[in-house]
Amino acid sequence: MAARTFRLYDTLSRQVKELRTLEPRHLRFYSCGPTVYSYAHIGNFRTFLTADLVVRTAEALGWKVTYVSNITDVGHLTDDDVADAMGDDKMDKALRSKEGEQFPNVWDLARYYADSFIEDWRLLNLREPDVRPRATDHMREQISAIDQLVDGGNAYETPTGVYFDVSTFPDYGKLSGNIDRESLQVAVRDVVQDGSKRHPADFALWKKDDKHLMQWFSPWGWGFPGWHIECSVMAAKYLGETIDLHGGGEDLKFPHHECEIAQSESLAHKPFCNHFLHVTFLQVDGKKMSKSDGNFYTVRDLLAEGYDPLAIRYALISVPYGRPLNFTMQTLKDAQGHVGRLKECEKRVRDAIGDDAETPTGTEAPPSGPFGEELTRLVNEMLDAMCDDLNTSVAIAKALEGTRTVLRKEKLGVEEARASAWFLGKVAALLGIVSDGRSSPTKGSISTSEPIVDGRPVGDWIEERTAAKAAKDFALSD
Repeated sequence: MAARTFRLYDTLSRQVKELRTLEPRHLRFYSCGPTVYSYAHIGNFRTFLTADLVVRTAEALGWKVTYVSNITDVGHLTDDDVADAMGDDKMDKALRSKEGEQFPNVWDLARYYADSFIEDWRLLNLREPDVRPRATDHMREQISAIDQLVDGGNAYETPTGVYFDVSTFPDYGKLSGNIDRESLQVAVRDVVQDGSKRHPADFALWKKDDKHLMQWFSPWGWGFPGWHIECSVMAAKYLGETIDLHGGGEDLKFPHHECEIAQSESLAHKPFCNHFLHVTFLQVDGKKMSKSDGNFYTVRDLLAEGYDPLAIRYALISVPYGRPLNFTMQTLKDAQGHVGRLKECEKRVRDAIGDDAETPTGTEAPPSGPFGEELTRLVNEMLDAMCDDLNTSVAIAKALEGTRTVLRKEKLGVEEARASAWFLGKVAALLGIVSDGRSSPTKGSISTSEPIVDGRPVGDWIEERTAAKAAKDFALSD
């Protein structure tokens, strides 16, 4: 069989193309993580799950993967999504909210929501990154990079901070298409203007503020970094000056990734990234998620309603990342049913093989015989679909076809059970919608054990929260 080609849509070239790596079969991948001022919602997790599928597909091809996904625990400002760094820091604002009253300081708030995010990450069966760097742990590198940009003539100091001068980087806008002065003016039209900036699109590298809750001393006085510089320095530190793939939600295309390109290429004088992947927004019930509309969900909200974490994962990857996904409760209920059938397959395998026997995990040679060959065909077609721009709709359909093949058997013989276990191992490794040996208590075996959070089964937390809500003790339930 000819070697497979892994193809993904590249935002920079605006086409689906082969994912080429600088080092053969070694993917250096940076995916932007969350700003930890609240619980991550299911729209955030659609993006993180897409990155997870990239990692799993590359691993299925036999590639080495060095995967970095950051945590932003300082510097992301409320108006920073329109290029300038004005307005309130999102974490500062969160501390002053009703939910923030439980935290004595912003550092504890950041730590709590970062830990909560990682718990949700693990519940949804995402691969652990090789490095999960935090912005606050890399302040020295950020200050040094800003200093280099000033010395190189790419940045300038004002009474309020340090700004990157976009006029010094002719390619600014090449990722988003905001390539001329008029389009840049439109892109930043809603920004709160700083009169000391040279151009409306110039973006903050450092904000001077000796009253900010999180601040550091720099050559420009007390303050904190702009949002964009952290990813440039952390990507370079852990992956090198040129990386193979950079991912994130479509909202990060401009300004965040555009600014990363400008900073990184001005510092290194070489391409920052060879392939960009952006995930299309999630809608809920046909609308943008909004707390006021009652369609805003975190992973914890859905767990509290009794849904299986793997069903949440299934629902969020059911539509390819480049197409809008309309998430509904019916979608989630359907996903729960499909995951239930996969678990029924797991049970039949265990019943046929026996709990004491060593269960195949999908890493062994493909099974033989008509039954095994049918499952092998489906695994190959599943991987082909994932190599074709992460076509999860087709890949999941092949996984479900395999479950029907297994469940049609009134009774599995030992060899058929071993072939079924091999198939389920492949589904677990590639799509993560079956319990994965890497994250189960008994690594290397099929496991349906209940996920653990803070040392207790998820079911215990769900029961306690339900009881608290029934008693109208909303502080405890939250």
